Amino acid sequence: MLEIHRPTPQYRDLMSQSSEPTSADILIVEDEMPIARLMEIHLRKAGFSTVICSDGDTALAALRDGAWKLVLLDRMLPGASGMKILRWIKASKSHGHTPVLMVTALGMASERVHGLNEGADDYLAKPFEPDELVARARALLRRSRTVNASDHSGDTLQLDPDVPVVIDGDQRIEVRPLEYKLLKILMDKPGKTRSRDYLLDHVWGHDVYVESRTVDVTIKRLRKALKALGRKDCIETVRGMGYRFVKPTS
Repeated sequence: MLEIHRPTPQYRDLMSQSSEPTSADILIVEDEMPIARLMEIHLRKAGFSTVICSDGDTALAALRDGAWKLVLLDRMLPGASGMKILRWIKASKSHGHTPVLMVTALGMASERVHGLNEGADDYLAKPFEPDELVARARALLRRSRTVNASDHSGDTLQLDPDVPVVIDGDQRIEVRPLEYKLLKILMDKPGKTRSRDYLLDHVWGHDVYVESRTVDVTIKRLRKALKALGRKDCIETVRGMGYRFVKPTS
């Protein structure tokens, strides 16, 4: 995990010159200031508080020092790259549950899939419509509020709210971010069958083309991980329909 030992000069200047607290609703990490200011204007108009960081090192310092409800993250940045920041967020105990919206000029499907596989919660390609940016930010914030691992506190199997870890009693196993999201979706409605199309839309996203077979492969990996807890049978295949989560009986 990347550690930041001191704030960068730019971060100190940013905080001293701004009337905003060190923590706000949304952290905007974008090195093109016209785009960053456009984001800020429309997000603030929608009622959010924001802070802008124009390089990766400054962003890491801001993440370490503050609490954020959402991060808008460009992929191509001076200093630490967007992907390095994304991995830091998802590995962090305090920020691992913070939603990340990647906003980048790299709009190819392969790039989007790579970002989502690393744990990004959504992807928006430049150029974008400001209204769509605000709508996606609101959707991620709603999802973050409603999807909470504490909802599963009565189950034997639980999810760590900060990192992609599955807990069963005193046992803990780490899973990949996509496997974590997939299990969370299934655990939200125990016993309810979710189709492959539903899982593709809610785990990988509407705007990414992924073959339905990808769901099967991810389920297979997830079952293999759960096998270490003796819980691989918690995910059932419903032939011709999809998958469902069945609560452990003991």
